[in-house]
Amino acid sequence: ATLRYEDKYYARHPGVNPIALARCAINLARFHRATAGGSTITMQVARLRFHLHTRTVPGKLEQILRALELERHYSKNEILEAYLNLAPYGRNIEGIGAASQIYFDKPAAQLSGPESVALSIIPQSPGRRALFTERDNRSVNLAQSNWYDRARVDTDLEFSPREFHPRMQTERKFLAPHFVEQVLESSQRQGEIITTVDLEKQQAIERRVADYVAINRHRGMENAAALLVDTRTMDVLAQVGSADFYRTDINGQVDGTRSARSPGSTLKPFVYALALEQGLIHPLSILADAPRSFGEYNPENFDREFLGPIRACDALARSRNVPAVELASHLAHPTLYEFLKNAAVPLPKPESFYGLALPLGGAEVSMQDLVRLYAALANDGELRPLRRTVNDPLAKSRRVLSPEAAFLTLEMLGNVPRPEMNCSDGSHSAPVYWKTGTSHGFRDAWSIAVFDHYVLAVWVGNFDGRANPAFVGRTAAAPLLFQIIDSLRSSWPEPNSPHLPPPGANLKRVEFCALSGDLPNAFCTYSVEGWFIPGVSAIKTCDVHREILVDVATGLRVPIDDGTRHLRREVYEFWPGEFLTLFDQAGVPRRMPPPFLPDNGSELASRAGQKPVIVSPNKKEIVLASVKTIPLRAKADGDVRKIFWFAGKQFVGKAAPN
Repeated sequence: ATLRYEDKYYARHPGVNPIALARCAINLARFHRATAGGSTITMQVARLRFHLHTRTVPGKLEQILRALELERHYSKNEILEAYLNLAPYGRNIEGIGAASQIYFDKPAAQLSGPESVALSIIPQSPGRRALFTERDNRSVNLAQSNWYDRARVDTDLEFSPREFHPRMQTERKFLAPHFVEQVLESSQRQGEIITTVDLEKQQAIERRVADYVAINRHRGMENAAALLVDTRTMDVLAQVGSADFYRTDINGQVDGTRSARSPGSTLKPFVYALALEQGLIHPLSILADAPRSFGEYNPENFDREFLGPIRACDALARSRNVPAVELASHLAHPTLYEFLKNAAVPLPKPESFYGLALPLGGAEVSMQDLVRLYAALANDGELRPLRRTVNDPLAKSRRVLSPEAAFLTLEMLGNVPRPEMNCSDGSHSAPVYWKTGTSHGFRDAWSIAVFDHYVLAVWVGNFDGRANPAFVGRTAAAPLLFQIIDSLRSSWPEPNSPHLPPPGANLKRVEFCALSGDLPNAFCTYSVEGWFIPGVSAIKTCDVHREILVDVATGLRVPIDDGTRHLRREVYEFWPGEFLTLFDQAGVPRRMPPPFLPDNGSELASRAGQKPVIVSPNKKEIVLASVKTIPLRAKADGDVRKIFWFAGKQFVGKAAPN
């Protein structure tokens, strides 16, 4: 249709039509300017490709020379393909592929005869023949009639002119705009690109995000973003960069999934994963949620309170800051910084710049990087890049965590209670492994989840960085996260698969003392079952529960049985002094051992507990010269009353533990 309308001698001329050129030359002589009608398909490609001004004599001559040059270097089919890809089809529509999609909602290869005719006549007058108004359609129908009248002279037609109705440009939406923009920026592929986006999920999440922001706008929430990835292939199924791509007042065209922002506590799981991998803890290890000083850095918890002894799994589930920083201070090769760099997370500053604030959101990270990291937990510690086009092969994975550490970390995230929400479809029973984050200054609220075979991340905030006390991960982002998860799960017929250890993983499940988190001894009363990594996890026999000798008459402790008194054996709890202080502050009574009976031999005769451990200053801690005092703190057994401090052989002083 295009050749019949634009250049019916295309197959026979060398790039220019001599007869048409002669007609053009006569017009030049009469009117002193070039007129339309003399250009071949090849000449039009030259004009479009090299942006020539052909209404002047020099411009027309250059067009002819360029056309002859194109014919020498390219085949007729290649030149025709170039024309169809460059030709204007009204408004800002360029190329037959875009035109067929916009006007007829189908690929060019599927156009019918009348549809091909309709499109073939637009490039000659794209301003008057774009199919958007009734006037445009009248112009097209008139041109079509002329086309058919001429065509019937040469051949019998099997179709008749098509009647057109206006198709407004607004009827065709820019689908998944942030996703498409990123694909176009990064793709090197020419021609058709088949993407990974799941349009049904994309549009469902877009609606959820827009509705959630609209409902919560009175709380100062203007924007949100979400990203859904299939962990099996790393295919991006939905990418919602803002609440509304077309709203300039909220900077809707900014892609929140690519913006680097403070992640809050969303990096904490990787501190625990590294601590598990390096044998510092197992999930039931007891950590101290207590005041700590790391040089001049004094981290606090979100609620400004301390819980005292707390299991590692609970410390992560309740997002306690101090235990996370304490663990981060003991990580070595890799540290959290080294782990993130190895995972290709952009951190422009050296490790010393971020310090121990890194686990609490001290660096800016994008949602896309966070999703990659959480997908590594779901993929047994294997990290892979996100995938957006099905033309791309599945990327080779790279190990960043051991399978055991990845599994245990995900298990610990399964203990996080979901926010209070109404849910009628019963999806509360399905496992979700998730974490929240709140940036310093309440500028960003995060929530990220691994569920079934997917990772979903949600961010709530404002692109201008304005603070808002409502931007708390658990109350601002988590409700949207679970609305999306429940909506997705309601349409999935398949049952949720249980989270099982990876095949061949070096993991063992044993009984632990419920109080100390160590292997139970003969005196432990209650036990719980838990995982550990044989040969790696820090695991020992409980020494909190100990049996001692008590004088029946006085109720005081006796170090040894010398046969002179009536004694009985009783089990008491021996907690480090720092824990005792916290128990006292919380009003939690513990079964502490009684003091020793005076003048009954040396207390050292019964010393079988833990040796004192210095907790301040930390090992390898750098102290500035301007610091005038260095706090000395140590933890010791609960029955230790005094600790004596020495610098080398020089006595410094004595003080109570903690």
